[in-house]
Amino acid sequence: MTAGLRAGLVGLGSMGRHHARVLAGLEGVELVGVVDPMGDKNGWAQGAPVLSTVDELIALGVDYAVVACPTALHEEVGLRLAEAGVCALIEKPLADTVEGARRLVEAFESRGLVAGVGHIERCNPALRSMRARLEAGELGEVFQVVTRRQGPFPHRIADVGVVKDLATHDIDLTGWVTGQTYASIAAHTVSKSGRPHEDMVSAVGRLSDGTMVNHLVNWLSPLKERFTSVTGERGTFIADTLTADLTFHSNAAVATEWEALQAFRGVSEGDMIRYAIPKREPLLVEHELFRDAVRGTVQDICTLRDGLRTVEVAAAVLESARSGRTITISAGELATHGS
Repeated sequence: MTAGLRAGLVGLGSMGRHHARVLAGLEGVELVGVVDPMGDKNGWAQGAPVLSTVDELIALGVDYAVVACPTALHEEVGLRLAEAGVCALIEKPLADTVEGARRLVEAFESRGLVAGVGHIERCNPALRSMRARLEAGELGEVFQVVTRRQGPFPHRIADVGVVKDLATHDIDLTGWVTGQTYASIAAHTVSKSGRPHEDMVSAVGRLSDGTMVNHLVNWLSPLKERFTSVTGERGTFIADTLTADLTFHSNAAVATEWEALQAFRGVSEGDMIRYAIPKREPLLVEHELFRDAVRGTVQDICTLRDGLRTVEVAAAVLESARSGRTITISAGELATHGS
């Protein structure tokens, strides 16, 4: 029987409360403390002691901690945990700057500590199934990835804009499901809500294998949408991550005989399949994978280096919107070329 792990949580806000709930019921893990200077006004700590500082949590002797405080504090909290030899699962984005993300990578890697980033879409059943099917070659050559992530303004967010809060989901999942990295990105943003940060972004990019990428993300739509499509030589996968449904629209094996329609469509319309897939809570899956990684079992977690790459691409999106140029992303460094 594997000995139980002692876990802590930093931050008891809108995301932290869900981490607390999952940690409190996670097999093989004991939630021994929660850090939040504001206390536990809503009873979200699941009975765990509520502390004021990260040092108090470290003093309890934790094996790992989940960092769910505001993004601007991720670096400070993460570095303190690394210094104390504590493994960490840090909510996305990894940090609010590229430099901060790099410092976190160095801090945990240099000490041989297990650390990950909470890019929860990797644990969505629809996207996990899509990735497995892409890896199996079911779509053939991939041509394009399109994501739409739209919805009303979330009052929980105050310290970052829509690029760092929401678009980072799409940046990470695109690289993860395709197994590719971003080569370039061009973007436009607008700020319509009266806040200092952007609340809408439209971006087009290219992955390392030439795949075209399009992202539309905003906080300005009454329609809540979480849409990912991957189009390739054999058809299109469409994932709805709100419902965790995955469908496949295939290219037909039977040619269209109506000449005018055939010329217009280019490819023929085939069957549509909605897959029956197990639908477990993504946050629980994320915690199980990280728990097992801390135990020493190799797991498919989002590493800090993965998180760093996502922060780099997000920075490139903002730089492109600011400068009006396409940003080339190469070897961890950002460079511009003519728009």
